[in-house]
Amino acid sequence: MYIQTTLQGWILRIMNLSLLILFPVAWFAPLMRAGLLPLFGLSEISVISGLQTLWDSDVFLALMVTAFALFAPYLKTIGLGLIQFRLLDRRALPFVSYLGKLAMADIFLVALYVVVFKGVGVGKIEIAWGLYLFTSCIVISVVLSILQDRMDKKAAPLDTDT
Repeated sequence: MYIQTTLQGWILRIMNLSLLILFPVAWFAPLMRAGLLPLFGLSEISVISGLQTLWDSDVFLALMVTAFALFAPYLKTIGLGLIQFRLLDRRALPFVSYLGKLAMADIFLVALYVVVFKGVGVGKIEIAWGLYLFTSCIVISVVLSILQDRMDKKAAPLDTDT
């Protein structure tokens, strides 16, 4: 039982630490390709390029998207890593998990923009691989928090140093 729990714990740690690399890749990866009219070429939009545009036009929305797309998921991943390596008390896990849920709001915003843009019918939009990568990173992050919480609850009666 202990060996299985330890192996599961290391798998969760490795998956969580891999998100520290995958999130920045997802931020720079193309989320979508958009064009105003069919005659013009499509331009790629990433989280970072979208943020650059937002900072010029709407600072409040840029702050919100920066918090949801960059800070919330990355701080959540770092927080979960600190909990997994026992550098942060596991009582912080609910707060860390909440950060992951905030990051889901960004996926909702992107989906809303895609639906609105397609509904207008003026331009063309194509979903790119970065949107799938970014969404997968967020979902995996939330799932890792849930699995870590379950592992901690199973190990809590056996843990004598808390």
